[in-house]
Amino acid sequence: MSRAYGMSNIHYLEHATSTQDVLHGLAADGAPAGTAVVAAEQGAGRGSRGRQWHSPLGGLWLSVLLRPLRPVGVEVLSLRVGLAVADALDGLPGLPVVELKWPNDILLAGRKVGGILCEARWQGDRLGWIAVGVGLNVANPLPLETAMPAVRLADYNSGLAPEALAEPVAKAIRAITADDPRLDAVELAAFAARDWLRGRPLRAPVRGRGAGIAPDGALIVRTPEGDREVRAGSVVLEAAVEHL
Repeated sequence: MSRAYGMSNIHYLEHATSTQDVLHGLAADGAPAGTAVVAAEQGAGRGSRGRQWHSPLGGLWLSVLLRPLRPVGVEVLSLRVGLAVADALDGLPGLPVVELKWPNDILLAGRKVGGILCEARWQGDRLGWIAVGVGLNVANPLPLETAMPAVRLADYNSGLAPEALAEPVAKAIRAITADDPRLDAVELAAFAARDWLRGRPLRAPVRGRGAGIAPDGALIVRTPEGDREVRAGSVVLEAAVEHL
């Protein structure tokens, strides 16, 4: 079943195994950039590295189709999506400042409220499309065991419902400039203002302190030997074990 929120092409499903899978199918059939899929619940939602994503009723489980004109790393795009979603949430009453945790977590007061998953599909040597998945805890039950303490938007604003957030979040993602493979100075400054890892002691993937991100989306870690750039791996804080 599909419903239109405003003038947007958003397909609303009561249930999906994964909004990412549904969107990939629509993209393969020629759906235009900006097409979005929302599911009230997912049976097999996924996060980064194939991890299961808890997706019961009450959360916003959304995927948006982008068709960049040239290849762009999903690492950079994930950071851009984080900035876009954070900006969309900033106007909601009662919420603290939205923070971002490299590479794909959205936080409120140091607790995880959402995550991002960008999946590219290629057609030969040409980038076909990118499915941008966003999961936000709104008023849904939280999983009992998480690598990082979780929180819901409704914990700060009890009147929020996922249906009301689908349109503004999808609109924010659609407005992203997806073709530039590097973050510009404005984007770097915007991320720095929300960077939860900045200054925190890290045990892995490199021992040191978070020191921002590079234009290509790499995490910068300050070590006694100098700054190092990390492009993959799990982040573990020195004070507590916490995996991305």
